[in-house]
Amino acid sequence: MAIPVKLEVFEGPLDLLLHLIHKNKIDIYDIPIVEITNQYMEYIRAMREADLNIMSEFLMMAATLLDIKCRMLLPKEVNEEGEEEDPRQELVEQLLQYKMYKYMSYELKDRQIAGDRTLFKTATIPEEVNAYQEPVDLDLLLKDVTLSRLHVVFQDVMKRQEEKRDPIRSTFGKIEKEEVTLGEKLDYVEQYARLHEHFSFRELLLRQRSKMHIIVTFLAILELMKLGTIVIEQEEIFGDILITSQIA
Repeated sequence: MAIPVKLEVFEGPLDLLLHLIHKNKIDIYDIPIVEITNQYMEYIRAMREADLNIMSEFLMMAATLLDIKCRMLLPKEVNEEGEEEDPRQELVEQLLQYKMYKYMSYELKDRQIAGDRTLFKTATIPEEVNAYQEPVDLDLLLKDVTLSRLHVVFQDVMKRQEEKRDPIRSTFGKIEKEEVTLGEKLDYVEQYARLHEHFSFRELLLRQRSKMHIIVTFLAILELMKLGTIVIEQEEIFGDILITSQIA
């Protein structure tokens, strides 16, 4: 009585050839075509009861192997460059390409499995936390301020504001009216300078009611300095910065 044998299932003739090459530890660039063809035909004979559509693919490859086997017995053909052509070259290229796609499919499958194990959660930040703004310590902010430090302090404040800004979410949401403009603050500082010929830079900042007003006041002071409307002096190191109005 015949003993039933369970055959391995292959995705196609190239998959079977690749299996035989790995099983026999053969160099894919130097395939012993006679040995591989014999093993391949043994597998074909064991597939007699398989689906005819599937069998046709394997039979076509069997014909290709037999053709290569015959060409290997004949004298080598020479191409236009005078080099001998290897009848196995086209088959080797097909196998290498199939091997590449097969391993790529394994990689994609592993990534799909890893993706199925990953869960994503939408952000649930409380409004109180999202709306929190770090308080500004004016005494610390204006400590040791000099003329050269004036611009540095302003840049540092602007950088902190930019770091808090979400580059994605900041492009949408509710639209709020701008708290203060540079033009308004220029008018304010000029008016203040008319009423106070000499005044402290610290005192001017302490009069501002929010961080945005402080920042815009920095800009207004720098602009008025450039225009010559005011003059800034510091009598001693670490001393207070004094502003003198030049408005007639």
